[in-house]
Amino acid sequence: MKKTLIIALGMVISSLLTPSTAYSQTYEYKIISSIESIIPMGLGRSRLIENSQVMDYTALTTERGAGNDTKMGSKKRSDAKIDNLKETKMLNFFSGVGINFRNIASNDALVTSMLNAKSNEGWELINISSGVESNAGKDDGQGVFITRFFFRRAL
Repeated sequence: MKKTLIIALGMVISSLLTPSTAYSQTYEYKIISSIESIIPMGLGRSRLIENSQVMDYTALTTERGAGNDTKMGSKKRSDAKIDNLKETKMLNFFSGVGINFRNIASNDALVTSMLNAKSNEGWELINISSGVESNAGKDDGQGVFITRFFFRRAL
């Protein structure tokens, strides 16, 4: 009995001291962007945007050595653009008479639908980041409200 207890205790201590990858996990990530126009009279475009194409960021990356030459000029902007994406039409925040609360509620319903769908596909929402762009000058009349939803799921 003592031998069995000592062996079992030794195995437990050994497993605690031995590094293990059994608990490490690899994830894949996805970002979906919501762009909601704050241009009045329905003149703006509001969308949920999801990329449908894998990209390799290293194809657009250079290394800087001594000096200022980054060799970034050898990379073309057109190489950074993808062709395949999903667009979901959303409504603008403003109508002809001001803020349209029905449009905001409709957009919320669309975003909720997207979040539930991604959750059902095994994606975990890990972060949300948002911001507003507008010059806010005299008679501004333009701008966007952008929200990025960051997801991950285990591979």
